[in-house]
Amino acid sequence: MSDRTILVTGATGNTGRRVVSQLAALGHLVTAANRSPAARDSAAGGSAAVRFDWYDPATYADALRDADRVYLVPPIGEPHPAAVMLPFLQQARAAGVQRAVLLSSSGIPAGGPGVGQVHGMLAELFGEWAVLRPSWFMQNFTDQHLHADSIRDDGVIMSATGNGRVGFVDADDIAAVAVRALLDDPAPNTDLIITGPQALSYEDIAAVITEVGGRPVSHRPVTYEQLRDRLATDIPEEFAALLAGLDHAISQGAEDRVTDTVERLTGRPARSFRAYCEEVTRLQVAE
Repeated sequence: MSDRTILVTGATGNTGRRVVSQLAALGHLVTAANRSPAARDSAAGGSAAVRFDWYDPATYADALRDADRVYLVPPIGEPHPAAVMLPFLQQARAAGVQRAVLLSSSGIPAGGPGVGQVHGMLAELFGEWAVLRPSWFMQNFTDQHLHADSIRDDGVIMSATGNGRVGFVDADDIAAVAVRALLDDPAPNTDLIITGPQALSYEDIAAVITEVGGRPVSHRPVTYEQLRDRLATDIPEEFAALLAGLDHAISQGAEDRVTDTVERLTGRPARSFRAYCEEVTRLQVAE
């Protein structure tokens, strides 16, 4: 690999900060890009921080300086990310970026809604590319997320998934796959569906949290319409409908699968949800 840098957008987010940290630990030059100027001092050792905003083209050039590979985290809550991201992607190609790794979702194929449109155009823009399609994050139940909030406040998880199962995955494992997709030669030049080692229902998730954390947590099923309307109080209605639709797809079996992507690319098995919960609980006790 050259002495040019790897640009990581969303560098203080769930996967971005982990990608920055793992790349820096391996000795690579990293530009950690984030919208908040206050986040510029939080870059990991071996990385430089810059202000970057998908909606402000004036921030593009500094972020792209000396970069030949880029990790792309789409703008959060944007129902039409392709329109927002395309000008940046075109500028990145013109600036000499050779490889792009895009964070998408297991529930959204190439050409599908939202970030699926960006997925569909990536191979046309870059000779080297990968699209990460992780399943639902384990961190949704412990960090800053609607599920985590409802667990803390009410001891419930609300979803429109019914009895459908999901291969929940740890964000650390997603980041580890992202690092390999950025570094390994040849480039994947494909999409990578990333799951944990088990497909679990939300009833299963609630049971594990109860057993490990020692506090009763239950799953409260809601309809697609109820979930859509609840989400729409905080995010655009179109995006709320997309997310509720993904829950409905889970209820129909769309996410009932596991893959070997984590182990195949990183050489180690994906972490289980129980192991994740046990570590979170240990950290909380230590605090």
